[in-house]
Amino acid sequence: MTKLRRAPQYLVLSLASAFSLFPLYFMAVSATNTSQDVLSTRLLPGTHLLRNLDDLLAVQDLPAALWHSSLNAVATTVAALLVCSIAGYGFEIFHSRAKDRLMSVLLLAMMIPFAATMIPLFRMFATAGLVNSTLAVILPAVSTPFLILLFRQSSRSFPHEVLEAARIDGLSEIAIFLRIYVPTMRATYAAAAVITFMTAWNNFLWPKVILVDNAYQTMPMLVSNLSAGYVTNYGVLMLAVLIASLPAMIVFLVLQRSFANGITGAIK
Repeated sequence: MTKLRRAPQYLVLSLASAFSLFPLYFMAVSATNTSQDVLSTRLLPGTHLLRNLDDLLAVQDLPAALWHSSLNAVATTVAALLVCSIAGYGFEIFHSRAKDRLMSVLLLAMMIPFAATMIPLFRMFATAGLVNSTLAVILPAVSTPFLILLFRQSSRSFPHEVLEAARIDGLSEIAIFLRIYVPTMRATYAAAAVITFMTAWNNFLWPKVILVDNAYQTMPMLVSNLSAGYVTNYGVLMLAVLIASLPAMIVFLVLQRSFANGITGAIK
């Protein structure tokens, strides 16, 4: 009887899931079809996957774009996790009113759109001679108010008694952070890694501005270039979009449970 009562809920959830997954299915199917089939909204797989891949490799340097996107995303994720976790740890463990005021200023910075700071940021990197470099793509995303807030909120559940015991045993603050704090906050690190990796991988505007040479293009830039011509091959375009989407989806699927636990722990 209970299952019958829940049947409408399962039906609604199934329809919502199908509706959410349909764009992904259409993207994957379109990658195997011709441009004409895509425009006619063909919903069945085709036989042009290898042909579309050959055409994609002929017009764009796909391996280089994958390499640059991977390098930018991985380096940004590692650097952001290190910097923001240390900042969040310091804000909460060494708590003070002055740090609360500084955190308020950081949170206000989240309200400023990136487009408003893009031109001054570009001029700063141009003066430093970092235009058209990987470092210029990574540095602006190394420290973000959201990640600092995430680690700070998660640090509130960190037991201070453990810190005091470690200090009495003679551990330095660096050793406490690396040997006690980091393993305890694995879920928070996973959540921050998912958010940072997906943001860095899908970042388009800033790399488009700072990477002048197409030899340094990332996957979002490659997809944009495919649709910028007079004639667009939608089969090739859908294949490029599918390839560009896979890494972020894989990272999320692998870390989804830790991601949920990390976000929940931060909210609590």
